[in-house]
Amino acid sequence: MNRRSVFPSASTALAASLAALLALTTLTACGDAAGPAAGDDKAPLKIWVRKPPGSPTEKTHQDLAAAFTRATGIEAEVSALFDDFETKLQQAAAQRKLPDLIVNDTAQLGTLVKQGLVREVDKGAVRGGDQLIPASWEAAKAADGKYYGVPFSAQTFALFVRKDWREKLGIAPPADWDQLDALATAFTTKDPDGNGKADTYGYVIPGTTKRGYLDWYFSSFLWSAGGDYFTGGDGEHLKPAIDSPAALAAARRLKGQFCEDKNVVPGAVTAETTQTHPLFEAGKGGIYLTGPYNMARFDKALGADTYEVLALPAGPGGKSSVLAEGENAYLMAGSKNPKGQLAYAEYLIGAEGQKAGMAGDTAGNVVRLPVNETVDLASVRTDKRWLVFDKVYRDAGRYSPVVKEWTPFRQASAEALNGMVADCGSDPGAMLAKLAESFSAELKKQGAGS
Repeated sequence: MNRRSVFPSASTALAASLAALLALTTLTACGDAAGPAAGDDKAPLKIWVRKPPGSPTEKTHQDLAAAFTRATGIEAEVSALFDDFETKLQQAAAQRKLPDLIVNDTAQLGTLVKQGLVREVDKGAVRGGDQLIPASWEAAKAADGKYYGVPFSAQTFALFVRKDWREKLGIAPPADWDQLDALATAFTTKDPDGNGKADTYGYVIPGTTKRGYLDWYFSSFLWSAGGDYFTGGDGEHLKPAIDSPAALAAARRLKGQFCEDKNVVPGAVTAETTQTHPLFEAGKGGIYLTGPYNMARFDKALGADTYEVLALPAGPGGKSSVLAEGENAYLMAGSKNPKGQLAYAEYLIGAEGQKAGMAGDTAGNVVRLPVNETVDLASVRTDKRWLVFDKVYRDAGRYSPVVKEWTPFRQASAEALNGMVADCGSDPGAMLAKLAESFSAELKKQGAGS
């Protein structure tokens, strides 16, 4: 999982003041532009990307900017920032030195819109926008139904399974959840590594409350069980659905793996991905729902033939719905060159930009799954395991619910689920009922409750 940091609570007052300032004065990169309708069509663009400085991914973004400049004559300078990206963005806004465009997580959309740091995008006016996978546009749509970004990259998640363990035990790949749980039990009880010790487990789960990790993991199982977070669907008249019978069944199943079958690697209730990745690599657990970015790492640690990548089987709801994430290109408020902003986003989503961003099978890929339907992933990457993720995204990918700010819901859910699995005497029904009450209060706070 490649989760991003959320805004600290201490920034609330600053965020409010920035939003007001933007609404009144239209912030710009240099502080003197007239707004989206005016500007200098050749003014240089400043691009911020949330990547580690000096990394292969920074180099790919620099190459994309250089190719854009060659094609348009518009200078584009890329700055890679990683630690405290959002805080630095707030500081730039306060100084009226916002970049023209940023490439950042889809999960940041609500916060960026709330703070007034991004401008609306006319979806119909985006050249090449009609070539994008329809679901990808959902990641750029805010609770008001308007678009505030252009989809750039997508990703989803699949099961990483120790193939050598499974084959040693003579078990077929799981076709449903019962078979998946049975495989986890076999990994826990049948000594799949053959060392004569009871030191292996089925599931590797990042179960901490930090950044809402446990809810992040649970969401795919919730949806695939036929459950949901809300009913209503229009972003304004929502009701909690987290306490529905289907949601309760999914929660009970999760708790059962921790408390009854004991198929989860010990310590999961406090583990984030920096702790869970090594557990899979070290052979402590054999089933891990995670993203394609871990393939290169696990290939090096385990060997590509040691594990396999499988789609999450359909759940009791009769289908598989898997969390989708990714990155958007956000056009920042008040740029000196609004036409250039849009042109850069259009270059990123075009076939040339998408293919260059995929960077083959190298560590420099910044487009994990292309959002452009005309791009054939298999013609760019030789590693066919990417096709599993591509198919999951196209067939089963689902983004987090569209609300003004998703973080409070995810955090509340993670805390409730964590408390449930950490206390094996807990009542899942009571836990979900209480969570539904907190969801209702937050919906009203955000003006989205019915």
